[in-house]
Amino acid sequence: MDTELELRIKAKIPGEDTGIQIKKSMCSICSPGNHCGLDVYVKDGKILKVEGTKEHPFNKGCICTKGAMNRDYIYRKDRIQTPLRRVGKRGEGKFEPITWEEAYAEITKRLNKVKDTYGANSVVFTSGYCKWYRPYYHRFIYSFGSCNYSSDDCTCQRATVLASACSCAGRLGPDIPHTQTYMGWSWSGHYSTYLSVQKVADLKARGGKIIIIDPRITPSTQKFADIHLQLRPGTDGALALGMAKLIIDNGWENKEYIKEHTFGYEEYAEMVKDYTLERVADITGLKQEDIYNATRIFATNGPACANLSASVLTQQYNGFQTVRAILCLQALTGNIDRPGGNNPSEATYLHRPAGFKSRETEYYMQKAPDLTKMIAYEKFPVWYTYCHEFQAMYLADAIQKEDPYPIKAIFGLGMNFKMYPETNKLIKALEKIDFFVNTDLFMSWTCKYADIVLPCCSSLERGEFKVYPGGFGFYTKPAIKPLYQSKSDTDILCELANYMKLDDPLLCQGYEASIDYIMDGCGLTVEDFKRSDVPLKLPAFKPTRPGTATANGYATPSGKFEFYSQVVATYEKSHNLNPLPAYEDCFADDADENVAKEYPFLLSTGTRIPNTIHSRLHEVPWSRSIRPEPLIEINRKDAAELGIQDGDMVLLSSPTGELHVKAMLTLKLLPGTVQMTHGYSEANVNQLISDKHLDRYTGFPGYKSSRCNIRKA
Repeated sequence: MDTELELRIKAKIPGEDTGIQIKKSMCSICSPGNHCGLDVYVKDGKILKVEGTKEHPFNKGCICTKGAMNRDYIYRKDRIQTPLRRVGKRGEGKFEPITWEEAYAEITKRLNKVKDTYGANSVVFTSGYCKWYRPYYHRFIYSFGSCNYSSDDCTCQRATVLASACSCAGRLGPDIPHTQTYMGWSWSGHYSTYLSVQKVADLKARGGKIIIIDPRITPSTQKFADIHLQLRPGTDGALALGMAKLIIDNGWENKEYIKEHTFGYEEYAEMVKDYTLERVADITGLKQEDIYNATRIFATNGPACANLSASVLTQQYNGFQTVRAILCLQALTGNIDRPGGNNPSEATYLHRPAGFKSRETEYYMQKAPDLTKMIAYEKFPVWYTYCHEFQAMYLADAIQKEDPYPIKAIFGLGMNFKMYPETNKLIKALEKIDFFVNTDLFMSWTCKYADIVLPCCSSLERGEFKVYPGGFGFYTKPAIKPLYQSKSDTDILCELANYMKLDDPLLCQGYEASIDYIMDGCGLTVEDFKRSDVPLKLPAFKPTRPGTATANGYATPSGKFEFYSQVVATYEKSHNLNPLPAYEDCFADDADENVAKEYPFLLSTGTRIPNTIHSRLHEVPWSRSIRPEPLIEINRKDAAELGIQDGDMVLLSSPTGELHVKAMLTLKLLPGTVQMTHGYSEANVNQLISDKHLDRYTGFPGYKSSRCNIRKA
């Protein structure tokens, strides 16, 4: 019979008698978004379980399904245990263990050889999904001398930020607690940004109105939507312009805001005249009365705010202009920079606002080389106007064409081939690469192609700095020691910088010295933060009150909200870009009738499911058990016409590849559309997306709207 102590240990009750401690940390599985505080239960140096930290000012004790998997994620059986050197062919996965000193020596020798022979720009540096080390990595790259830094920002939230920057501000967030109407463009809080669900629930409880625009039926549309506009994927921009016409025709616009605080309204108002209710209903597949009613509620039941998704809207050929069109609706009704609307918020650190202006950009730009030499600099002008990194969607072409110079080495921190469309093209390009280094926790598909693989550790095995809305900063302490010989990414970079003798004393001092430099003036130091187990309020915190940006002038050439973007106008003739948020079909770049006939379905990849994010959790047993196999979701009507039943093996094809996967029949998608979760190594769906199917303004890939066909295998 179990003793009382054994029962307490089984119940994971902390105490001196059980030897179980609670250590405070944070989750970085969906970095940099939430970074929820974690209570990590540790016994004998091993994690027993994790829970949300109740006293954490951001998540207040909550964690999502993904965060709950931290323990199983960290203890995956395929953790890389030592530095490795490739001994087989690229992709075979044959390696031999080496020491850290051997790894640093070979990396230094090989990178310097490329630098001396071809120039520093011939070494490309990339980063996968994790963002916590980004400024430190960025400075490391510039100190090495290369201008070619890229990250997953070239496929993620950055295009939404660029659309906002061209309009009025770098970032705009919805003020849900003070709104009366919430327009959730591609909002599915139960699958992503879970902390927004309670805010929307509170809005509904107090009688507010909720409009959700989503091609899918989701828990959010079923539970919250007063109106669900289930439109055809890729037609959001046309809907936004049609709503604008209705607002103007009915006199629902905010004339005072338009007169005093906007630029280019006349041209915009003239353009939207073409988007009649009949035409927009035809484009979107929506009912005219639903479009009208949603527009009336949004325009007359103010204040109103809109959700601007991180990537769903922008991972389309017309994505940048779509976000601009939605922002113009907010301006048209005076719902920019007001309580209950969409409010500007300047990022403090790693894309997150905390009411303090840090020196993050200054920190890495101090060492910047000539950034006009970046890969694809002339191809995506809006991207390069605002971003200090190259658009990595052009990487395969840059390697193959040696354009604008030979690329001979790649250094990756968590580089993930699955992030790239037409993935096999990039793998083929590796034949022209002399040297490839990658760091990761696990022996990923990408790592199997590297010459040197370095083991890094998770957020629970390291210390890192994070800021939160409301003016908080947090420096975590390791909950457990790094497993095996793994190190934190910043320790790897610091040690390598010293090994390479880079001329950068601040970088060589390490990550903590760099954080002190970046956050200088906030009122606290790294040592201050480390003394606390929970986030601390920044003494220099200054909240930005709604209306401040409007009163002081927006960060645009006119100082006003720009319906007509003067930044985009700079490239109107040279790149055929439209300063107005005009709508283009999501297949305007591929209008070949024969291709459209051969591939009649619209494919959307990367849509969220509750138990995983990208490829980070597919190999966690708990997560894999929820969806053991990659599935292609198809409407039941389409499946019946094709003779496909639930669980049948089907062939999913596009002009760039094909996959054999099982079918999952559903009524939650519109006929003519299919969707598939990405990240599975055995079924890399992004291979089916052409690397030419890119937004002309930002270079973003068309993951959410590409041509495909599906048939029973």
